[in-house]
Amino acid sequence: MSAAEGRGGPDKLSIVVFSGDFDRIHYALVMAAAAVASNTPVTLFFTMWAGRALEAPLADGSAAWTRLKCSDGGSAKAMDDGFKAKGVGSFEELLEACVALGVTVMVCEMGLKALGMDPESLRPDVPVARGGVVTFLADASKTGGMLFI
Repeated sequence: MSAAEGRGGPDKLSIVVFSGDFDRIHYALVMAAAAVASNTPVTLFFTMWAGRALEAPLADGSAAWTRLKCSDGGSAKAMDDGFKAKGVGSFEELLEACVALGVTVMVCEMGLKALGMDPESLRPDVPVARGGVVTFLADASKTGGMLFI
């Protein structure tokens, strides 16, 4: 029995990160980091516009996710700066924690193709498992939780 089962929670959390809104992607990272820190394995499946959050840094060195908008139309960078000022985990802190804690980060090949993204244009500091919906579903647990963000 896993620690998650002993608590009554899912034995695994599988999160489809579809939205390209920064605040939604940020919260997917919050949920993933919290779950894995609580001994629940997590897979983040980035597809469509959410894939832009994992692009390599821009030519000027800034993170590609800073180009994203928030669900209210605001700036990702401004929201992230506000999070930092309030002691809330920033995008980079959460992504680094997810990687360090062993969250599986999967990127949908179909989503990359649909957006004209080259798989080689993804961040080199995030180990990415490439696959599709079938790969993601095969990775999920029968008794796990699945979220669509």
